[in-house]
Amino acid sequence: MVDRHAVERIVKAAEPAGLVLEPGSGEGVLTTALASTGAHVIGYELDPLLAAKLRARTRDHAGIEIVKGDFTAARPPEEPFAVVGNIPYSITSKIVDWCLTAEHLTSATLLTQLEYARKRSGDYGRWSLVTVLSWPWFTWELLGHVERTSFRPVPSVDSAILRIDRRPDPLVVDERAYRDLVELGFTGVGGSLRASLERHHRHVARAFRAARIDPDTVVAFVHPDQWITLFRELHG
Repeated sequence: MVDRHAVERIVKAAEPAGLVLEPGSGEGVLTTALASTGAHVIGYELDPLLAAKLRARTRDHAGIEIVKGDFTAARPPEEPFAVVGNIPYSITSKIVDWCLTAEHLTSATLLTQLEYARKRSGDYGRWSLVTVLSWPWFTWELLGHVERTSFRPVPSVDSAILRIDRRPDPLVVDERAYRDLVELGFTGVGGSLRASLERHHRHVARAFRAARIDPDTVVAFVHPDQWITLFRELHG
C-alpha cells in the first residue's frame, strides 16, 4: 500500500488500543502506523524475507513484534484483542472465519476486496449466510472504499474497509438452534424461505408477520434483525 491517506483511514476505522494482531504485515506500512497509536502490534508475515527485514527494521520498537508464520494457523490470544490488516484477497474468507471463532476477539478491521465487503455488510441490499449466521454475536459495517491506485502493483479491483465488531451481549442464547434455523432457511428446500421453515416449524406465518416479512420474500433479502425475530417467535 503506497497511499498514506488510505493507511490513516484504516487506522482511524480500527481505533487500535491494547493488543492488535495484523495478518500479512508485508513491509510494515500499516504495522508501524498502528503501533504509533500506542497499541501493541503482533504482525504475522509468511514470507521469510519480508518477515526478517521488518523484524530488523522494528527491533527497537517495543510496541511491535513480528512473527514469521501463517496468521490463520496461530492460536488466538487468551485476552481481549483486535485484528487489523490489509489482507490477501485469496484468503479473506479464511481470515474472517478465524476471527469469528476467536473467543476473545473484540473487533476486526480488514481491507478486503470491495465486492466482498459489500456482500458481507448488506450494501447490495442482500444478506449472505455468513453475515446472518454471525449476526447475534457480531455487527458488520462497510467504512469506505479504497481505490486500486492506492497499491503497487495496482490490482484489478478496488478495496474497502470492513469492520466486524463483537456485540457486548449476544442477541440469542441457543447458538445451535439459531444456526439450524438459518441454515434450513438458506437451503431453498420447498422453493421459498417460508416453505423451507414450515418443514420443521409450526406458526411460521405468525413469525413472518411478527418479523414483517412478506411471505414471498427471497431469503437473501431478509434482514439479519428479522432473522432474530423469526428465531424468537419460533423458539420462544
